[in-house]
Amino acid sequence: MAPKPLTRLRKLCLALPEAHEVEAWGEPTFRVRNKLFAMYADAANHHGGGRPAVWCKAEPVNQGLLMRAAPDRHFVPPYVGPKGWIGVYLDGDADWVELVDLLKDGYLLAAPRKLRAQFDTPLGTEHEPGPRARQSRKSG
Repeated sequence: MAPKPLTRLRKLCLALPEAHEVEAWGEPTFRVRNKLFAMYADAANHHGGGRPAVWCKAEPVNQGLLMRAAPDRHFVPPYVGPKGWIGVYLDGDADWVELVDLLKDGYLLAAPRKLRAQFDTPLGTEHEPGPRARQSRKSG
């Protein structure tokens, strides 16, 4: 049996550095240092349209691209839609791989610079000294 959409969404959001969950407006929201990057809308919520969904912080250009590419999976959410946020339905043929990217993008838009930098460094290179550091060890 597949996990419930909220359970799966929660796991993805809380895996991001310093992400935390806050209940607001009767629904779970996901934040980084108290800045919102994703909001869950239950199917019973009057904004969910009878389908579970997540609203992700996004650049306005991405909102337009996603709406044109798959209007059956995406929607412009109320209130935050004019700022570029994108709604993603979590039922049926939800694309969870795409959603991971959208959540990371939203997180990066909300996160402070130091946390964003963790995503700019390729994995496995954070603690390896650069060429100059290696050179100075040999010459010293």
